[in-house]
Amino acid sequence: MNVFPFIVVEGLDGSGKTTLRKGLFRLFEHLYGVTPLAVLTTNWLAPEAAPDLVEGKYRPAPENRDRYLAALRADKQASVTRLIVPSLAARPVIADRWLISELAFFAVKHDQPPMETYAKLADAIDVTPSLTIVLETATEQSMARAAGRTGGEDVRKDWDVIDVQARVREAIAEILSCPSAFPKIGPTARIDASQERAAVLRDAWDALAGHNLTPALPMEEV
Repeated sequence: MNVFPFIVVEGLDGSGKTTLRKGLFRLFEHLYGVTPLAVLTTNWLAPEAAPDLVEGKYRPAPENRDRYLAALRADKQASVTRLIVPSLAARPVIADRWLISELAFFAVKHDQPPMETYAKLADAIDVTPSLTIVLETATEQSMARAAGRTGGEDVRKDWDVIDVQARVREAIAEILSCPSAFPKIGPTARIDASQERAAVLRDAWDALAGHNLTPALPMEEV
């Protein structure tokens, strides 16, 4: 393998994205012998875009939609050129959400078709994930998990609720149903996230192995 893999973990809030990212981080660190880079869907690398990132995410409205999209574009472009691409020559990169989540957000909050959002973001993203792992679980289960995090203090009442997340789930399913329309998402693997954490990690590792994205294990000396 000439470069290390760029892995994205997607799914509903509470589906276990952060847990899986941490598990893959530890596995990659041990097996590759290098510390992976962990990134988020927003990495705050375009300072001029920060106010629009905050307003657009937490107070979405028709009047800030286009500014938020432009801010996301600037931040992702900076993330790719300053973090992801330079790192891939030396270490794996694991993203907690990346492109599918943005497409779903605009579909739910702004009734903007995923194809339209994708068209405005894709040409700023000069790297395609080696694999996007999508964690799938019932909306009720993911919301129960989300409510259990830090006593529910980080739950957004305009986002982390069943009816909104059900629409997010539908948007993600629509995106995954037409992969050729969204090539910058890269290959995908859908995993049942209702399983125990160890089973989810095992299935994720199997998906990585199926795409030749795992390191060769050293041969044991006889």
